[in-house]
Amino acid sequence: MTTRARSFLSALALSLLAALPARAPGQVRPAGLVPEGLASQDREMLTLALEVSKRSGEIMEKWIAAKEVSEERLFSFFYYPVPRTEPPKFTTDWDRLADRDIQPVEDAALSRSSALAFVVMVDKFGYLPSHNTNSSQPLTGNAAVDLVNNRTKRIFNDRVGLLAARSTAPFLLQRYQRDTGENLVDLSVPVYVRGKHWGAVRVAYRPADR
Repeated sequence: MTTRARSFLSALALSLLAALPARAPGQVRPAGLVPEGLASQDREMLTLALEVSKRSGEIMEKWIAAKEVSEERLFSFFYYPVPRTEPPKFTTDWDRLADRDIQPVEDAALSRSSALAFVVMVDKFGYLPSHNTNSSQPLTGNAAVDLVNNRTKRIFNDRVGLLAARSTAPFLLQRYQRDTGENLVDLSVPVYVRGKHWGAVRVAYRPADR
C-alpha cells in the first residue's frame, strides 16, 4: 500500500558501520556509545534516538508481560483501515497503548532540540501508531492542514520510510524532502522486542550549517 500524498524524496542512505563490531541480533547499542566521525549534531541525535529506541522496546515488553497485548499480536502487523481518511490511516490491536505510553516518550525527546521535526516509533512496515502530539491534532477535513497537523496512524512506506523501518544496522542516516516540503535529515535506529527486530525509531531534524 503506497502513501498517496505527493512526495519528493531524494534519499541518500549512509550506513556508517564498517568499524563497528558484530553484535547479536537482539542487542541494542547502549545510549551514549556513538561512533567517531559523525558531526556533533548527528552525534546528539543518535544518542537521543538510541535512548528512545531502548525505552520503546522496554515499554512494549511490559505490555506483553502485563498481558495488555500478546507478542503474537504485536508482531502480526495487521492494520484496520480508518474509513474516509486520505492519506489512509489505520488502527491496530495495540495502537492505543502507543498513544498512552509511547507518545509521551516521543514528545519528551522532541522537546530537547528546536532543530527536531519529529521523533517517532514505526514498525518494520513503516506503520506509525502514535505521532508526536503536535502532529496528532484532530482532523479538520482540510487536506493541506491535516497533512501537517495529523500524521499519526499512517503507513510511511516510501523509500526513506521503509529503509528506516527495516534496517537492522545500528543506525542509518538519510537526507530527504518530506511530503510537507521540508528538507530534513532522518536518523533511525532499530527497535527490538524480546530480542526480535520490530521496527525503528526515526528522528528527523533540520541540518545545522556544516
